[in-house]
Amino acid sequence: MSRHGRKRTRPAALVPGTVRVISVRMDYWPASSISVGAMLDVPGQAYVSRYAVGRDYHKVLRRRLRRLAKAIEEHIGQFGYRVFVDSAPVLEKPLAQKAGLGWIGKHTNLIHPKAGSWFFLGELYTDIPLPVDEPIEDRCGSCTACIEVCPTRAIVAPYVLDARRCISYLTIELRGKNSRGPQNQYWEPDIRLRRLPADMPVEQIRTAE
Repeated sequence: MSRHGRKRTRPAALVPGTVRVISVRMDYWPASSISVGAMLDVPGQAYVSRYAVGRDYHKVLRRRLRRLAKAIEEHIGQFGYRVFVDSAPVLEKPLAQKAGLGWIGKHTNLIHPKAGSWFFLGELYTDIPLPVDEPIEDRCGSCTACIEVCPTRAIVAPYVLDARRCISYLTIELRGKNSRGPQNQYWEPDIRLRRLPADMPVEQIRTAE
């Protein structure tokens, strides 16, 4: 984190000429998904997070962002841009929060008023001086549901996540026997997302891929 601190906090240091960041989200909830609760009740069967079920989201969202850039070019001509999807030193959640895509919840994920946290984030760094959107205020209030249901107690305080306890982080960073979560869980965030009030009304959200 410290190695790229300046590039994380100053987009123009990462991509010279950048004056705006277009932040986007892509919903996910594969149609083939079954109940999280039903799966977790079968200890002998592994449960993989919904975001890992479909096609590689990096490729899908990156392709869509490039299409967006081409569409913009058709209207204004060539412009400078660079696409990012969960890559490079980019502070995706703070950027999305400032762009009005949601607020950062106590579980440290972004929460959209209608889509909950069931989405991916992507960015288009650009040299176009676009108008800016207003951020959404924090709506978590006194709710602590995400903290209470986290199986490894990785949320050590509101808005503070200890990555050393996080199943998702360990699964990716520690390849081997210690990367498995409690019982049958891999890439665990679905558990806490399913229990959050803001994430309840998203049963019909789907992605095209």
